[in-house]
This record gives sequence, structure tokens and C-alpha cells, in this order.
Amino acid sequence: MNPILLSWGIALAATAGVILRPFKWPEAIWAVAGALMLVALGLLPVHLAWEAVGKGTDVYLFLIGMMLLSELGRREGLFDWIAVLAVNYAKGSPRKLFLLVYLVGIVVTTFLSNDAAAVVLTPAVFAAAKKADTKPLPLLYVCAFIANAASFVLPISNPANLVLYANHTPALALWVARFALPSVLSIAATFAMLRWTQSSELKGVCACDLPVQKLSANGKVTLAGIGVTAIALLAVSAFDMQLGLPTAILGILTALVVLLKERQSPIELVGEISWSVLPLVAGLFVLVEMLGHTGVIARLSHLLALATHQDQSVTAAVSGVVIALGSNAINNLPAGLIASATALQAHSPERVIDALLIGVDLGPNLSITGSLATILWLSSIRREGEEVTFMQFFKVGLAVMLPALLLALGARLVMGN
Repeated sequence: MNPILLSWGIALAATAGVILRPFKWPEAIWAVAGALMLVALGLLPVHLAWEAVGKGTDVYLFLIGMMLLSELGRREGLFDWIAVLAVNYAKGSPRKLFLLVYLVGIVVTTFLSNDAAAVVLTPAVFAAAKKADTKPLPLLYVCAFIANAASFVLPISNPANLVLYANHTPALALWVARFALPSVLSIAATFAMLRWTQSSELKGVCACDLPVQKLSANGKVTLAGIGVTAIALLAVSAFDMQLGLPTAILGILTALVVLLKERQSPIELVGEISWSVLPLVAGLFVLVEMLGHTGVIARLSHLLALATHQDQSVTAAVSGVVIALGSNAINNLPAGLIASATALQAHSPERVIDALLIGVDLGPNLSITGSLATILWLSSIRREGEEVTFMQFFKVGLAVMLPALLLALGARLVMGN
């Protein structure tokens, strides 16, 4: 059998496994199995596979830090404390609670990244829904959709931004000038459409005037750890440094402080974290490496350069839409790697690269497998006993993602270079 066709067949089968989860096995099993098969059958050299795994180091470190902070927040009652405050502020209105969660989601995504919105915010929102005695799914949807809709407000709002710009993002002031309007339109359109799709679920009243328990000392330590991490990420981004190591260090330090105060072993804390997301990311990086090994990246870069030479605006618009849809097939993290390598080889202008970034960041709102943030969100809600199927999410995503994508892309293209 043709090695290229076999490689593609394995990659497609692995991707289908991640999307469909046969036998309800974790997504990581399918991604890792596909990567191992490529190496075992000699379709991808071992050294290239290891290099691909190594490319995700910054992402792994970032996730480790965020997952530690999230688990600490859950254990120490921080999320329950925040939930009670949110419910009381909503004054018995599920619609106000929906808006409040959305606004908090914007802040968390902007300053802590979309993965943090999925990992840190989701448990707090579920706790808020439980305290308010209201349907949790509309509020949980907010965590998933705002995590992608607000993920290009700042460079640090999405690790995929750093991937696409090959860790050389534009200066902060320049970034804001180029993405402020597209971000505002993306956030506003996502809110309007998501609110519309959930209108029937937000009727009635919810609980209010709940007693506010005092936040424990370790809860305050965790809250401080999350705050310091947010400030550190902004500082690191300003100096054009990678985010993973400082996030991991701060997450580990916060956990050590809490565990030392409690005089507890870290085994229980570590055991509660969904570590399967790390091999999932590694497997996805290997599957993308296969594309470069089979010459797909070179071909795509040639086509992109040719199209840009003919009409830059049309190429930017089409590229943004194509990568947005493609991100749902292979996940936006590897899609960002493909887009980055393709744009680099094609010497693409900034307007084309920016359109690709908007597609990579916003396109994943179409499906549950579109972004790492959404997969993390799925893992988080499953821990709480909730389940959302591919089609269930797709029906909402179809209404929510497309208007936001078209408005954001249109705004960036109208702005010119």
C-alpha cells in the first residue's frame, strides 16, 4: 500500500476516534494510538516523532500549571465561594447569571487564556448553577464558547496564538490595534447568538440571597496564586517569552504552599487531575508532523503564496474560513502549527496571517473537538456528571460560530494592512 495513503488513513482514523470516542474511550487513546502506529509501521521516523512531541513542551507546562490551580480551587472551596457571590449578584434571574458568567469568562480568557477559562472557570460555573438551583448547561456553554470567542483579545489569550506566530507575536500595542475591533465583534456576536439559542432554558427564577461562607486561608492562597499567575502571564507576554514554564512554576508553588499548610501528601491532589490531556496534545503534534513529512505543508505553502499574489484580501478571507472549519477536523492546536508552517514558507503578509489566526481561534466553536480548551471543558463537565454529545454541541455551534467568524474576519480585512 502507498505509504502516503496509509499515513493519511491512520491520521484520519485517529482523528475520527478523537471526535467520536468509540466505546467512550478517552480522546487521548485514539490520538496516541495513531501516533504510535505511524512510528511502528515506519511511516514516520522515530526522531521526527520525538521532535514533534518536544514542540508541545510549552503547552504541556502551561496545562500542568493551570490544572493544578483549578484542582486547588475546587478542593479549597474557592469555586463554591465565587459561585455564591455570583448567584447572589444575579438576584434570582438566570438571565443575569448568564450575563455575569459571560463577563467573567471574557476576563478569565483575556488574561489567563482560553484553556484557563475551560479548566478554572467551568467548575466554578457548575457550582454556581448548583447553588442557584438552575439548569447548568446554558451556563456551562458560556465557558466553552467564550473561551474561543475572546481568545485573540491579547497574545496570551490562547496558546495557539503563540504557535501560529512561532513564538514571535506582534508587539502588544500593535496586536491591540489589529485585533481590538474583531475581538469586540466576536465577543458580542457570540453572546447574542448563544443567548438566543439558550433563551428557553433561561426562563424562570433561580435561588438568591444565599449565605456567604468565609473563604478559607488555603482558598485565599489559591486565589492569590491565580491572580499572580495572571499578572505573570501579562509580564511574560510583554517580554515575548514562552508562557508554559512560569505557569507551571506558579501552579506548583501554589500547590506546595497549600499542601505544606495542610501537611498533606500531593498524591491525592495529583490523582484528581485529568492528565490524559497531555498525551492527547502530544499525539496531535505527531499527527501534524506526519503532514510535513509527506510534503503536504510544502504544497499548501505554494498554493497560499500563489493565491496571495493574485488577490490578498480574498486569500485572507478564504484562508480564515478554511482553517476555521479545518480546526474542527484536526483540532486548532495542530491546525495552528500547519497554518504557521504554511504561512512562514509562503512569506504571507500580516493580513493573511491575522485572518488565519482568527480562524484558528474562533473556528473551533463549531464542535467539541475544535480546540484544546473545549476538550478540557468536556473533561471538566464530565467530572460533574454532565455530558454533551458531538451533535448537541454542533447544533449550538453552527448558530454561534459562523456569524462571529464572518464579522471578525470582515472587520480585520476592512482595516487593511
